[in-house]
Amino acid sequence: MSTSTDSRTGLGLTATIYVFAAVMIGTTLPTPLYPTYESVFGFGSQTTTVLFAIYAAGVIVSLLVAGRLSQSLGRRPVLLIGAALSLVSAILFTIGTSEGLLFVGRVFSGLSAGVLTSTGTVAVLDAAPDARKKIAGSLATAANIGGLGFGMIVSGLVAGLTPFHLRGPFVVQGALVVIAGLALLVVPETVAKADRVPFRLHVPTVPAAARGVFGVASIGAIAGFAVCGLFSSVAPNFVGSILQIHSAVVVGLATGVLFVASAVAQIALGSVSAVRGVLIGSVALFVGMAVLALALPLASLALLIVSAVVSGAGQGLLFTYGLRAITGATPEDQRAQATTAYFIVAYLAISIPSIVAGVFTTTVGLTPTGIVFAGVMAVLCVVAFATRGRFAVRG
Repeated sequence: MSTSTDSRTGLGLTATIYVFAAVMIGTTLPTPLYPTYESVFGFGSQTTTVLFAIYAAGVIVSLLVAGRLSQSLGRRPVLLIGAALSLVSAILFTIGTSEGLLFVGRVFSGLSAGVLTSTGTVAVLDAAPDARKKIAGSLATAANIGGLGFGMIVSGLVAGLTPFHLRGPFVVQGALVVIAGLALLVVPETVAKADRVPFRLHVPTVPAAARGVFGVASIGAIAGFAVCGLFSSVAPNFVGSILQIHSAVVVGLATGVLFVASAVAQIALGSVSAVRGVLIGSVALFVGMAVLALALPLASLALLIVSAVVSGAGQGLLFTYGLRAITGATPEDQRAQATTAYFIVAYLAISIPSIVAGVFTTTVGLTPTGIVFAGVMAVLCVVAFATRGRFAVRG
């Protein structure tokens, strides 16, 4: 199905990773800005939860619709569609003079993330030269998760250090996406025209060859992405309402550092064995949740950041080794389908806890909600640890 390896160069791989990361950066830009949006438009934390739910719905719908689209159109056209959706989102947030534009902007942001999440991952895997095949999965997930983290950090820095608090981050995003459009010129097209198939809309299924490992890999993905959702929901409220720190820079760093730590861990430990990677990841995530359970009642920003770093490293390892095991067990022409199913599980995991945490925070309080969720995630870490032996033949 693929073009020859002659088209797979370091430049092509770098360009593909950049396009992937640039679009993902745009999806998390609003997170550090929600406290400011709440004061400008007069809505509360429940509206913020709805905005996140709309984004998550956009991601999942886009994954369902576009998960196999690159097998019909090719990788580059679908990457271009994702970049275009991201640019529309950036424009809407830049001119966002009403609450309604925020909702529409979040829809486009979710659609762009869904398009890039599956196609971007497979495009990176396909674009990797033979010498980098082993770490291609880690590079793909690092571009994805790292992009999410850098989006929060960039947004917080631009909003906090420039006079353009709400519009500046999205102007930066627009520029990044325009550059991504130019980078697509050197992204290799790895789906030959002769191998393209008619587009059909259907729910992604897991290929039979990967179903066994998909189940155990999903445990780690659920735990890791649920923690990402928990931090995205709890950290901004914790910094603002508990610590009384109303700085977009602090909010961006406190939330973004988890995702950056995830990306760093995936690259730094991407060469260890799959069993060891899952072992380290599950232990790190468990420790991170224990630290979070201390940080909330002690109202400690330092412990919150430690928890984010350790949890992010654990999340990254669990997710990347799960993805590597699934793609390793899946025939090349079914990778898009398998990765789409995996990311649907992951985004359901990041979405549902965030929404539930948002609801419970308004009724029982932020600290009890965070502690209970940390406990549930710790249990999932124990399960992931116990099933690590299933990765011995994969990844």
